[in-house]
Amino acid sequence: MAETNLKQIAQSVIPDDPEASAYRFIIVAAKRARQLQNGARSFLPTTSKKPTVMAMEEVRRGLVQYEDIAIQHQFDQPVPEE
Repeated sequence: MAETNLKQIAQSVIPDDPEASAYRFIIVAAKRARQLQNGARSFLPTTSKKPTVMAMEEVRRGLVQYEDIAIQHQFDQPVPEE
């Protein structure tokens, strides 16, 4: 029963974007939480004092800019000629 509850919470927190993966969301949110812990200001007014909660909300709303290097490398590599 607890596992079902966790899945429901995760589905409401992790954005439903076919281009984005849950792993990418978690990595970006974790890096943003680290920035918040080190003194960065939040993009949102919030009552939460927990950096992880603030970071997840910022990433979910698309306020945190990030660059996916793996996708960029796919487009940068030349196509081999046959």
